[in-house]
Amino acid sequence: MVRVLFVCLGNICRSPTAEGAFRALVEAQGLGNSIEIDSAGTAAYHVGEPPDSRAQGEARRRGIDISGLRARRAHARDFETFDYVLAMDGENHRNLAAICPTGREDRLSLFLEFAPSLNRTEVPDPYYEGSFGTVYEMIETAAHGLLDDIRARHLA
Repeated sequence: MVRVLFVCLGNICRSPTAEGAFRALVEAQGLGNSIEIDSAGTAAYHVGEPPDSRAQGEARRRGIDISGLRARRAHARDFETFDYVLAMDGENHRNLAAICPTGREDRLSLFLEFAPSLNRTEVPDPYYEGSFGTVYEMIETAAHGLLDDIRARHLA
């Protein structure tokens, strides 16, 4: 089993969107029994809350229901559980690096490292900075790259 954790600040926009989009891709490829997917936030602002209604709406327009997800905070133990801990931006990467146990640094990456064609390193926060549709498209592109990496490294 390969385990993937998507992480943004509050776990109500980008990371639950990535969880839903990646889960849909994984299941469409028949790999639901091989890959476990979760999301979290580096801050506890929204613990227990569902994703932002705009994120839910964008996912729903694409046939994905993320309404049942609930925000949680990332913990150091996540680095023991997950093979991939994927930060949506540099700030969250730094926050995660600060709690990462020694020897688990190789599990932490920026999510957009899996989408080099986008020529950017950070998924903008649509809560403040942009279109939920544009963010979804970026996430979808990176999700395909991530799945390619998982196939090559873990499922070959």
